Amino acid sequence: MNLNGKTVVVTGAASGIGKGLVTRFASEGAQVVGADIDTVAMTSVANDINGHAFTCDVSDESSIKALIDHVEDELGPIDLFCANAGILTLGGLDTPDADWDRIWKINVMSHVWTARHLVPRMIARGGGYIMTTASAAGLLNQPGAAPYGVSKHAAVGFAEWLSLTYGHKGLRVSVLCPQAVRSEMTRGFEDSVASIDGMLEPEDVADACVKAIEAEQFLVLPHPKVLDYIRHKTSDYDRWLDGMNKLNQKFIKEY
Repeated sequence: MNLNGKTVVVTGAASGIGKGLVTRFASEGAQVVGADIDTVAMTSVANDINGHAFTCDVSDESSIKALIDHVEDELGPIDLFCANAGILTLGGLDTPDADWDRIWKINVMSHVWTARHLVPRMIARGGGYIMTTASAAGLLNQPGAAPYGVSKHAAVGFAEWLSLTYGHKGLRVSVLCPQAVRSEMTRGFEDSVASIDGMLEPEDVADACVKAIEAEQFLVLPHPKVLDYIRHKTSDYDRWLDGMNKLNQKFIKEY
């Protein structure tokens, strides 16, 4: 997909990866709508890129539907929807159910709700593009953060399901799986296990996304080393788990 002249929506766009995406998409000539729960910050970003701002709480299906309805009614058909908003929840077996429920809604169900209200429209007009922001944790897992690792695995799985179910009907799907990216989410975790291969800037991630979207490539890996880790995992699962256990012991002292 060439982004010039396309209508693009990005959730979680007021900061971090989302801000990097809307800024880059605007520079590519797209009509950009940034959506975020932080109205003030989102409005500021939208003004900077001559884009549009929309207040959206992705933990609420009705808010996602309202975003899609607004854009399609007021600006035109959505060509690319980047379901980028997400949260990090640390913890293991002691993580309260309420925290599991919240991260599941934001990191998984928001993608389901987006597809529910957008994919039928895209299919009816011959296709469209959805890019989901997951994480390398969705391919590998995340020591010290069971809710995050599990929810990101589910996000990758749902993106795969969308592609295998609707690819022949014109739907293109990408899933973004970076390691650490400089953002509010990673502030204070500069030396964490996720940063083992370096921390990228949001602009670097946006560059990788544009290249993947132009090539209509499913897996977006701004940290190329992740592909080696995936191959290692699939070639010898037990050895990989042993290595991850050692990594967990190194970085996560409380377990």
